[in-house]
Amino acid sequence: MSTPTMTSRERVQRAMERRDMDRVPRYETCWHETLERWMGEGLPGRTNNEVMQSVWTALEADMHMLSWFWPHPFPGRETVLAEDEETRTTLGPSGTMERFWKTKSGTPEHVGWDCDSRQKWEQQYKPAFLEQGITINVDETRRQWQRGQAKNQWTFLAGVEAFEELRKLLGDEQSMYMMLDDPEWIQDIAETQATVLLRNYDAVLQAGIQPDGVWIYGDMAFKNMTFCSPDTYRELIWPQHKRIADWAHAHGMKMIFHSDGDLRGVMDLFVEAGFDCLQPLECKASMDVRDLAPKYGHEISFFGNIDIMVLISNDVERIEAEVSQKMAAGMEHKGYLYHSDHSIPPQVSWATYQAVIRFVNHYGWYH
Repeated sequence: MSTPTMTSRERVQRAMERRDMDRVPRYETCWHETLERWMGEGLPGRTNNEVMQSVWTALEADMHMLSWFWPHPFPGRETVLAEDEETRTTLGPSGTMERFWKTKSGTPEHVGWDCDSRQKWEQQYKPAFLEQGITINVDETRRQWQRGQAKNQWTFLAGVEAFEELRKLLGDEQSMYMMLDDPEWIQDIAETQATVLLRNYDAVLQAGIQPDGVWIYGDMAFKNMTFCSPDTYRELIWPQHKRIADWAHAHGMKMIFHSDGDLRGVMDLFVEAGFDCLQPLECKASMDVRDLAPKYGHEISFFGNIDIMVLISNDVERIEAEVSQKMAAGMEHKGYLYHSDHSIPPQVSWATYQAVIRFVNHYGWYH
């Protein structure tokens, strides 16, 4: 292992700009059940948050999140519609009716959607979006920024973009139909969502907080392709993605975009929009930095792609090959940051993840 010559902030910034650096920047996310398992396997911490901090310390993570912000028309609303011993069904802040497990993580069952017409959107949901005040927690964001600054880490605002909110408001099926039958409605939702997101981010900057970047989340693809065609994405959603990237750049920040699924059909649009970095590069959806970096590595940085299906094997030799090969491919173009290709699931032992850290330490240095 070499000796660091840069701060975390410098390191991540250089990876976003595909410039020389000492080592690959690092960050990770984990399921709640994973943290509970690792707590039982000796990782320090009495709560999931404390255990996650222990993970970041062991990994020597370079990034620090300031806030998580998902704009909703009715922030804070969670009306219980039904409940039994194992599940709870609620009406949430975006009008989604969902059934959740009480005792474990997992994708909720979508029961229905309250915003079921353009009329209801225009009369109830859009005004609720636009008339609310600032709902991001500016004071807590400031406290987190000060903590990140004290550690010289790369600080970021995390938030949700229009495609994800669209699916929450209307559901997957109606969203796809309305992209064809009423595209102006979809454009209106996307523009309204981005307006509220950036209004809150403006409030953060006006409070004297200066993040290094924004990390925007929106799952817009599944295993084989994007949910809508590239042409439809460009017409209806892409303008708001570019708007967020332009806003970030105008304020001296970088933009990371997160989406699961196969995004190969829209990579050129991501580059054109000005995305600085793409995460997490889901392996089972045919995303592979070994293929992507030679094509796009001079224009966009890549963040992740360490296959969790390999990690859950707990086979150290397979894991070493995965880490070494993916990191080498990304490092060739300098714009690579370490992360799994999804959050770490509970099948991965703490001993296994310690091996991952050893391999990241061994293979992640530039010479």
